[in-house]
Amino acid sequence: MTAIVALGAGRMGRGIAQVFATAGHDVTILDFKDRPADDAEELLDTAKAEVAENLAFLQSLDVIDVDDIDIILARVHLAANDAAPDLLAKAEFIFEGVPETLEAKKDAIARASELAGDDTIIASTSSTMLPEELAGFSVRPNHFLNAHFLNPAYLIPLVEVSPGDAADVAVQDRLMALLEEIGKTPVICRHSPGYIVARLQCIAMNEAVRMVEEGIATAEDIDRAVRTGFGIRYATMGLIEFTDWGGVDILYYASNYLSRTVGDRFAAPEILGKLMERGDLGLKTGKGIYDFADTDTDAYRREKLSTFVDLLRHLDLMPVDASGKRIS
Repeated sequence: MTAIVALGAGRMGRGIAQVFATAGHDVTILDFKDRPADDAEELLDTAKAEVAENLAFLQSLDVIDVDDIDIILARVHLAANDAAPDLLAKAEFIFEGVPETLEAKKDAIARASELAGDDTIIASTSSTMLPEELAGFSVRPNHFLNAHFLNPAYLIPLVEVSPGDAADVAVQDRLMALLEEIGKTPVICRHSPGYIVARLQCIAMNEAVRMVEEGIATAEDIDRAVRTGFGIRYATMGLIEFTDWGGVDILYYASNYLSRTVGDRFAAPEILGKLMERGDLGLKTGKGIYDFADTDTDAYRREKLSTFVDLLRHLDLMPVDASGKRIS
């Protein structure tokens, strides 16, 4: 099996260890800080206890069988810092999950890369720091990437993979293949502050808070609107996909109106104007940001709406019939 090390015994390291162990891999949680033996043992025991607690929670929801818990836990190994030289030399993948400070990252990546084998891939799990900066701490920047797991790492499918300029394509491909093998959905993102999700989240969350601040709606009604409208739309379609679905022109005109009446932050990006000039308005014209030339649009619409209906049923949000009961 692939030799995997979760570097750091904190929340991210524990989540990553659980993901790999559940997928059948042996994985070691390595406490990469020099501390008294009793303290290291206590931290590592706490880490494994949290994994056990997470597994028990999943079992309570019938996600896994009760017999699976001990099998998965047996694949999670614990190691203190004194085991690092031998452990990291044999590792194929090291997932760095130390605290989100530049000093901690610099220390961990530098030391780990010195101890790792020539072909070992080191992936930081930073949610904010650029891989180009972090790669500079490694003695082999061509074997370094960022792999941002979203919390809880053992549940959220997405991993944002961001290679630095020096990263080998073969290294990127190896990491992507490993993540896909364990059921994750990795996406490639150019090194940019916030990557994809944090950048989108920051805009949406700030705007929601701003609406509370301006008295547009109560916090409760804004969250209700997200849960029953905004959120379920984008659980079935991506933001770009939905732009083409509804029409590039709709977003373009809405953005222009909002930028005039609410603020420049709503100004349409330049690409929308170019699409408008070309008449590439999305699904209805056969091309927008996506190209639908080879798409059976009727089947595509049916698939998307069917998924949407399934989600509405699951959330008990389908429309009601004449008797007041939700249709099914």
